[in-house]
Amino acid sequence: MANTRTVLITTGGTIAALTTSDGAVPSLAASDLHPGSGDILAVDLMSVDSSAMTVSDQFAIVAAIVDALADPAVAGVVVTHGTDTVEETSYLADLFLTDDRPVVFTGAQRPADAPAPDGPDNITAALRAITDPASRGRGVLIAIGGEIRSARGIFKSSTTDLAAFDNVHDALPRRPIGHPVPRRRHARVDAFMLYPGVAPGIIAAAVSQQASGIVLSATGSGNTHPDITAEVSAAVRAGVVVVVASRVPFGAVVPAYGGGGGAVDLARAGAIVSRWLRAPQARIALLALISAGADPHEIRAFFDAVEPPG
Repeated sequence: MANTRTVLITTGGTIAALTTSDGAVPSLAASDLHPGSGDILAVDLMSVDSSAMTVSDQFAIVAAIVDALADPAVAGVVVTHGTDTVEETSYLADLFLTDDRPVVFTGAQRPADAPAPDGPDNITAALRAITDPASRGRGVLIAIGGEIRSARGIFKSSTTDLAAFDNVHDALPRRPIGHPVPRRRHARVDAFMLYPGVAPGIIAAAVSQQASGIVLSATGSGNTHPDITAEVSAAVRAGVVVVVASRVPFGAVVPAYGGGGGAVDLARAGAIVSRWLRAPQARIALLALISAGADPHEIRAFFDAVEPPG
């Protein structure tokens, strides 16, 4: 059967928001965003600001994509999503999808009732990407502000620009984790930004509250204070997976510094260094892996494999 239909899944966000006295609020249904037709099936999945999404919401979106692609008549899937956390949900989808058919997330920087809303153009671009042969096999894409970007390594770089995203690297490889989407229980993975004076007890608190994983957004190339290293060591001994990323937007995170709190020390304490994924997406990768039942060796191998060619 030929691939003829695009499934449009709506989840809320600014693209579906109308301005009220309490601020912009997701209000529009899928039929408001696109009237639908014989070759486009619009589906209302949820209506929520992406900043207010739960982990269960994010996994539900991925499950809906998988279910849509189970139909061989589907050419691809477009997901409308808030821009605040689209870097997370789109990457979660990228980790589980192995199909070559295009999946494109899109959103908006302006509400639907703004004088010049950007949502309609973004939806048009996303739908056009589904029919573009160049979109096949690229993994999950994001179409916003006239740009088509890979979900891998993407981050929101502007709160106001219509082209609101950038990538830490343009050629991060597609690395599906090789597990089905978990549809019930999901792991808890906490993330913390590190800075001079940060309380080391935040790590112990996460461990005591049964976090399965912790992601640290460290300074520079994965560096912090020696007190944090001691807490990382204790967390790893307690069976918690710790991943160290950088709060710097670009460049590889390469352990080079010691002194008790450098990335060399953190790696020796048992932490996994995320060379390219920054904290939000490193957390999503760890969350996906643990939730899917991956073992510690598999988790470490995944982060080691996220390396651009050359």
